[in-house]
Parts: sequence; C-alpha cells; structure tokens
Amino acid sequence: MEAKYLVYYLLILGSWLLSCLLHFQYFHLSLSSFAAPRPAALVVLPIALDASFLASPTVEADNRRRSAASSVVASPSPSPSSSPSCEGRYVYMLDVPSRFDILRDCVPGSPLFDDMWSWCAITVNAGLGPEIGPVAGNGSSDGDTDIIPSTGWYSTDQYSLEVIFHNWMRRYECLTDDPAAATAVYVPYYPALELHQHLCGFNTTVRDGPSEAFLRWLSSQPTWAALGGRDHFMVAAKTTWMFRREPGAGGGDEGCGNNFLGQPESRNMTVLTYESNIWAPRDIAVPYPSYFHPSSAGEVAAWQARARGAPRPFLFAFAGARRMKGQLAIRDRVFDVCDAAARRGRCGMLDCSHGLEGSITCRSPRKLVSLFTSARFCLQPRGDSFARRSSIDSVMAGCIPVFFHRPSTLKAQYRWHEPEPGRSDGDGRRYYVLINSKDVLEGRVDIEEELSRYTDEEVAAMREEVIKMMPRFLYKDPRVRFEGEMRDAFDITIDEMIARMRRIKNGENLIWKGDDRDEDFDS
Repeated sequence: MEAKYLVYYLLILGSWLLSCLLHFQYFHLSLSSFAAPRPAALVVLPIALDASFLASPTVEADNRRRSAASSVVASPSPSPSSSPSCEGRYVYMLDVPSRFDILRDCVPGSPLFDDMWSWCAITVNAGLGPEIGPVAGNGSSDGDTDIIPSTGWYSTDQYSLEVIFHNWMRRYECLTDDPAAATAVYVPYYPALELHQHLCGFNTTVRDGPSEAFLRWLSSQPTWAALGGRDHFMVAAKTTWMFRREPGAGGGDEGCGNNFLGQPESRNMTVLTYESNIWAPRDIAVPYPSYFHPSSAGEVAAWQARARGAPRPFLFAFAGARRMKGQLAIRDRVFDVCDAAARRGRCGMLDCSHGLEGSITCRSPRKLVSLFTSARFCLQPRGDSFARRSSIDSVMAGCIPVFFHRPSTLKAQYRWHEPEPGRSDGDGRRYYVLINSKDVLEGRVDIEEELSRYTDEEVAAMREEVIKMMPRFLYKDPRVRFEGEMRDAFDITIDEMIARMRRIKNGENLIWKGDDRDEDFDS
C-alpha cells in the first residue's frame, strides 16, 4: 500500500515539475519575443522610428504631410549592414498646427499655386521648383546655351530652403516619435516665407505678430520644457539681418524685416540662416540652394567633368544689380570695370538693374550658369548683406569666386561646409580671391589687372578646388533615394547639428569664436 502511494506521489510531483518547466519556457520565449521581434514579423513601428522603413514620399505627399510621426505599419526591418546606426542621432519632428502652415493653401489648381510670383511656386517638386533642361540646338539668340544637362537641374527659388530642408527631414533615417529618445527636435516652421508676405511697408505689429504667436505656441509644448528649447532647431531661409530689426534703432514701421531672432525663444534655439552675423554668438549659416539637385553620384561626377572642361573665354563675370543712389559703391565700380572689360571681350555680365525685366533675366538659370561656366573668375561684391546666392552659383559652375569683404567669404560664413575633410589650413588650399574693397574704390588696385596676374596653372588648380567643393554646397533631390555615396549640404548640416545638440545636452555653452585674422576691410 505504501509503495502505491509513493508512486502516486512521484507522478504528481513529476507533473507539477513538467508544468513549471513548460510555463517557464513559454514566459522566457514571450519575453524574448517582446524584446526583439523576429525580422519576418509584421510589426508596428517602434518608438525609435527609422525612416528607412518608409516608402519614398511622393511630391504630393510631401506637400500635404506636415509630420513624419504618423502611425504606419512597417515593412520588414532592413539588414543591419544597410541601416545606419541611429544611436545618439535620433531627431523628433514637431507636428505644427495648420494655422501656422503658410503653404496650407498651396494645392494644385488653386490660384496661388499657379501664380509664379506667389510663395506657392516654390513648392513644386518638393521645393526644387520647375525642372529645366538644355536648350534645343547649340544655343539661342538671347544667350542661352546647352551647358545644362538634361536631368538634375531646376529653377530653384533662393528662398526655398525651408521647404527643401523639411522634405529632407521627412526622409531622415533616424526620425523618432518619442521626444525623450531624441537628441534634437526639428521645428518645421517657415519663418522666412511667413515674413515674405509683409517684408516691407507694414507696421511692426503686422510683421512681428505671426511669428510671435508661433513662438508662444512653441514654448508651451512639452518638448520645450526639458531644456527651454536649446535642443530645438529650425531653418529661416533669409539672411540673419532680416530677422533682427531692432525696435527704436532705425527699425520702426518704415523698415523691413521683423525681430524673430531677437525674441527670447529664438535666442534659445539654433536657427539656420543663409548668412550669419559672424560677430554674434550662436549664429550659423547654411548654403543657399543652387539650381543643381542630383539624384546620383554619377550625375555629380558628370557635371564636375563638364564644368572642368568648359571653355572659359571671359577672364571674369558678374551678375547683379546696381543699388539706388550709389548706396553700394563697390557694386558701381564692379559694373564700370566689367563694362570697360566687356568691350575687349574680357568680362561677361548679367545686368539685373532694370526692374521686372532685370529680375526675370536674372531668374534664368540657363543664362546664369552659361555665364559663370564661361568665366575664370566670378565677382562677388556684397549686396544688401555680405552673403550672396551668387557665391554658391559660382561654386556650382566651377568659377573661382572673387570677394571684396572678408565676411562675404565661404570660409567666414559656412563654417560647417567650407572645410575640406582631412585637410588643415596649413595645406595651402586656395580656391578664392579676396581683394580689399577700399583699395579698389581708392584706385590702388585694378580688378582686371589683379586677376590677370594668375597663371593658367594657378587658375586650373584653384578651379579644381572649387569643383571638389560642389557636393558640400548642393542639396540632393529629396524625393528619391540617392544612388551612390556622397555627403551633400543637408548631410553635413544634420550631422553637425546632432553633434552640436549632444554638446549642449552635455552642458557645454557653445559660442562661435571670431576669426582672429579678420582685417580692417570686414565691412
């Protein structure tokens, strides 16, 4: 009898142990499955959203969507070898209310969308503008040539970077929908396009009101509370001066611009503009968009070869407009010098001075690119401010830029993009000419004579440096997956921004240092 009970006892104990083992195995597998879903499973995107899961956005989707943090179902995860490491590189993109969306009425078929002078025109092709191609034949009577290739070139408005950058952020591989996991917060607001509606001729209330309302909303968001906005960044596609109208200092109702960058909230953020105030802390400039937006490294190499081999009959060229009442004496002198040299076939010029006609002339990418690829040097006197889009167009054409003020140089403005990786200032790299504007105006230096001193070998070496810079100053097409390896202006900007935000979160007080070598012709 006792033996029988012992057998029952052992059977019960064995069943209990087997049950415990099975439950433990199930629990263990459940935890493993929760921690690391199998790649073949169909899963909802995790909090650390990788944008490489998403299909390439169409132009229509890019123009309608304001946020990349929508709820979507992911395709199977890409293999680790093809997916970039996002550790420490996550960016959270705010969802801005539609009342602050300046492009909300820019839909195909609307009057604004079809108006070439409205801000809606820049939304075409994800901000790149209408596509352009070569002129049929070998040229035309109005000076156009077939220098522009059949793909990758667009009539890009100089103020369209807010739209282009936003579309690239939608494709950024390390977007996240979890603010706590993000190193940086991107704010997809368009302060320059908003200001452009009432740039001049309006009272300060009209010019300041919309952006002040936006900043009040922004500073009330949960993402703002952690660091008071110091981990936030945005793009403002005008020069810094248009957002720094100082009340009571000649910037009253009769002036232009607003005080967006003078607001407490803006001073906490990192705002990327076309031109920085190199004497002020925390000002960072990024390049103007050019007309060239390639979709492959092959397109870039082909254009570099074409620019390298282009015949350049002009010693120098200039595109721009005079200013009323001689407000910019160096510009007037450049016009006079180019006029005189043109009679000897030494200078090519696009005169943009004649109102609407001049504006349309200088809006022609074909004319501008044709001119700049026909000259050895391209003159870049300052305009309303130190930086000019023409400087970037000069680089894209392989034309050696000639500056007359140190703050106009690419080195002074674009500190993230100008340096060549792996080279130091001591390597003797030389790609531009700097002439003292005072020496020109006071007759001590003749521009044509000064540029004539450079030998063919020196010019070829400088041009090669300019051509090598092209990738770092262009913005790739944001609508397609780029073929090949190449870091463009966006890649450099986002990498530097992430590095900057890491340092801010580590408690560093970041301030741009002035260039100790600045001389007395900085202004």
